[in-house]
Amino acid sequence: MRKPVQELIEHYQNNLYIVAFNVCKNPEDAEDVVQDTFIQYHTNKKEFENEQHIRAWLIRVAINKAKNMNHTFWRQNKLSLEDYMETLAFETPETETLFETVMKLPEKYRIVIHLFYYEDYTIHEIADILKISQSNTKVRLSRGRALLKEALKEEWEDDK
Repeated sequence: MRKPVQELIEHYQNNLYIVAFNVCKNPEDAEDVVQDTFIQYHTNKKEFENEQHIRAWLIRVAINKAKNMNHTFWRQNKLSLEDYMETLAFETPETETLFETVMKLPEKYRIVIHLFYYEDYTIHEIADILKISQSNTKVRLSRGRALLKEALKEEWEDDK
């Protein structure tokens, strides 16, 4: 199964951008990753089983490209998280606090939490996408939640 690139861009561009940004923490790099991911899909003649397979493949490629982007020379000229936070608009202060806290998590927890809560993937699907075991996925999700809980607990206690 193959889908037209334009159709995939319409459906997955924002999701891939968020995934890439979670790894790169740089908006320009994330945009490049999304573009490169769609170029790779277009030039690759791989056949997919279904749309879920295409989606998982796109996310896996975006994550790998974003990780590779972190190792480039240009990575030294990135926009800091604080600078980027100034450009975002949040509905509530709690939403902003949650976003900041998630973005400060170590990469391996941040990615799993993003895929589980924002992309609605199951443990099994996340394990397939990240090429790790389901038990490892559960451990990362559990540890990420614990880190979030601890960090947010400190935030709430400071507010009182």
